[in-house]
Amino acid sequence: MPENRTISSILITGCSSGIGYYCATALHQEGFRVFATARNPDDVARLQAQGLNSYPLDLDDPDSIRAALDWVLQQTGGTLDALFNNGAYGQPGAVEDLSRDVLRQQFETNLFGTHELTCEALKVMRHQGYGRIIQNSSVLGLITMKYRGAYNASKFALEGLTDTLRQELAGSDIHISLIEPGPVESAFRDNAYIAFKQNITTQGSAHEAIYQAVERRLAKQKESGKSDPFTLGPEAVCKPLRHALTSARPKPRYYVTTPTWLLGILRRLLPTRALDWVLLKVSDDENKQT
Repeated sequence: MPENRTISSILITGCSSGIGYYCATALHQEGFRVFATARNPDDVARLQAQGLNSYPLDLDDPDSIRAALDWVLQQTGGTLDALFNNGAYGQPGAVEDLSRDVLRQQFETNLFGTHELTCEALKVMRHQGYGRIIQNSSVLGLITMKYRGAYNASKFALEGLTDTLRQELAGSDIHISLIEPGPVESAFRDNAYIAFKQNITTQGSAHEAIYQAVERRLAKQKESGKSDPFTLGPEAVCKPLRHALTSARPKPRYYVTTPTWLLGILRRLLPTRALDWVLLKVSDDENKQT
């Protein structure tokens, strides 16, 4: 991409709260032309009331994806400088307790919808000859942790598609980057807990005792209002997003939070069994049954 190319318009998914909301608001205040989308019409109305240009977008619905992108293009005269794929959720539960339908739903939102929107945006960017795509992945796209198998798998798949797409875009003026946050303050944990209660049958599971410990921990955290000491605010994601949008040479990957940096390094240095030992220790400490 030419160094003097100015990125001004950006479509962001998952703007109802957390990272998406913060980034949409911050970039809007900085002068970017932000198109903030959310699945729930009530959230869209709230965003509009706050002065953001907002529209409904449900990643599970191809018609909704097309309508939202058409809405953007109508306002820009058919161009789109950047896309930030942020919308996603986490489905907790042991792998053996995940039904086919539950796993499929995790992929519909976290991968298939994101993929479809990316491909549609790429048609626009190839026609105009430039663009930026930023994928909000996770430390769990680098390593795995117990009871997060559905989310792990969706983010590993997103990383694989993105790395492949980066190679296929080589030589073009379209750049694609991954942001890989660890724990960040958002409604993510609350939404994950709702998904857990709705979709996982705990009674009779081989992991029933662990599930009970997890529920106690989450209830305690909610009551105290405290999160783990490594959790950062959503501004920690906005900083690399801004770099990916404005740098003449955006990075392929941006690590965010201490856990991502540490575990990313350990993944490269440790043999598989040693890394498993570290990750099991982290999970077991987090989900003590006492």
